[in-house]
Amino acid sequence: MSSSEHSTHSNEASEKEAKIRESLRRCSEATIQAALEFNRTGAKEQLLPIVLGILERYVEPDLRPKLRESGPELRLIEDLALDSLTLMEIIILVEESLGISISNDEARSLRTVEDVRAFAEAKAAQTAPSA
Repeated sequence: MSSSEHSTHSNEASEKEAKIRESLRRCSEATIQAALEFNRTGAKEQLLPIVLGILERYVEPDLRPKLRESGPELRLIEDLALDSLTLMEIIILVEESLGISISNDEARSLRTVEDVRAFAEAKAAQTAPSA
């Protein structure tokens, strides 16, 4: 790689990192770091911390312990009291932080924390650059 190619690649990486940081600015630093790591490496083990961190941003403070302590079967609407507008905001943030696209039809099928994580993993695998 020439120095100009390296510089361009470095600038693109810096811009992508800045965009992720801006998108997740109201999330925890751990969520931001997980998203940056995922975008650098594609490590799917970062997806659950990203999803939980984004959900935590939108869940009412008194329900956050439930989000942290419960398993992946936790339901978005029934257990976390998220409404459809909030779910759309969450989906947009997941799209931005993972570099994926989720259609309205696909979003309607997401009912649990695990649904969101598994869906994000499947979408990210589809959009991952081939080696």
